[in-house]
Amino acid sequence: MTSTPRWRQVADATGLLAPDGGVGQTIFAEMTVLANRTGAINLGQGFPDVDGPDYVKEAAKAAIDAGRNQYAPGDGVPELRRAIADHQRRHYGLDVDPDTEVLATTGATEALTAAILALTGPGDEVITLEPFYDSHAAAVAMAGATHAPVPLTADLRLDAIALRAAATDRTRLILVNTPHNPTGTVLTRAELEQVAALARERDAVVLTDEVYEHLVYDDAEHVPMATLPGMAERTLTVSSSGKTFSLTGWKVGWLHGPAELVTAVRTVKQFMTYTSGSAFQPAIALALADDEAPRVLAASLAARRDLLCEGLEAAGFGVVVPQGTYFVVADGAAHVERLGLSDARELCLRLPELAGVVGVPVAAFCRQGSTAADALRSRVRFTFVKRPEVLRDAVGRLAALNR
Repeated sequence: MTSTPRWRQVADATGLLAPDGGVGQTIFAEMTVLANRTGAINLGQGFPDVDGPDYVKEAAKAAIDAGRNQYAPGDGVPELRRAIADHQRRHYGLDVDPDTEVLATTGATEALTAAILALTGPGDEVITLEPFYDSHAAAVAMAGATHAPVPLTADLRLDAIALRAAATDRTRLILVNTPHNPTGTVLTRAELEQVAALARERDAVVLTDEVYEHLVYDDAEHVPMATLPGMAERTLTVSSSGKTFSLTGWKVGWLHGPAELVTAVRTVKQFMTYTSGSAFQPAIALALADDEAPRVLAASLAARRDLLCEGLEAAGFGVVVPQGTYFVVADGAAHVERLGLSDARELCLRLPELAGVVGVPVAAFCRQGSTAADALRSRVRFTFVKRPEVLRDAVGRLAALNR
């Protein structure tokens, strides 16, 4: 019997495999094409519409002019690794060895994928939260491991009972994304302690996706898993510069953790990109010493979040105000029912015509047919990482839904 090619397993795991065997686009690509075709404002894909700090861009230009255009070391340039270690010490009190416990990667996606490929395989289980960022499911499928999603509660919090129910003797890795995409939930210390306790009991490694670590709002606090008692020795922490400094296209990410785990990831990662961003890495090393720019960005995003949330509520959506990230989850159940639609996907396909705005159905971040997908069937994710004038325009357009 011919086995299913791994690429088709990846397509299936991410909801791209059609019943007839065809492969579709990601939901982000589909909605971006829709926005471009209709002239709608694209609040579906989460990328900034302004660049990061000028001094960081100038540092990259200077690095290019200085000849830093060939391969960087596979681990990352020394100044970046030192800057990552210093950042973790300064913000979280973590003592990280930049020479043996830090690995620069081509964005956080490569760090996460390389870690999953390095540490899991057929017969192993990987727990994630559900909804989940699609690359998490893709990487688990690439590894041939079993994906064990844990649905969030109705108010988008960790379900400790469901978490424990998902764990088995085959649980090898627990992937925790906080601040959480797509919901904007920031897991509390108490919630993270539930994960930590389970990881210790099952002797599992925790892999954390912390790319939105500095984009938290109001009284929310980002607590790195590695700071909890007994967790530094079993946690791989992943982050990147893209979200913190609004330079998503540079793809400068990193991973840190115990030397033996970092060695395992490096062994896989070196056969993926090997290295990238030679001129960008020293520029990001400079940026990581700047604590003020991320604070200014977070304050600006909090105001933009409020603008969009108020507009969505006025347009008849139910809103869970996010504590972090670029995104807000809005319940379009009233519009789905009024328009005779079946779910948020159909609503998203109609929104350009009805209101000139594009969002993404939250169920696209769930397994097809799962309880989480059903519970979130009327929810839409919108991004607020756009200029205030763009958001005001979007809010004005969304008001048409009430007419």
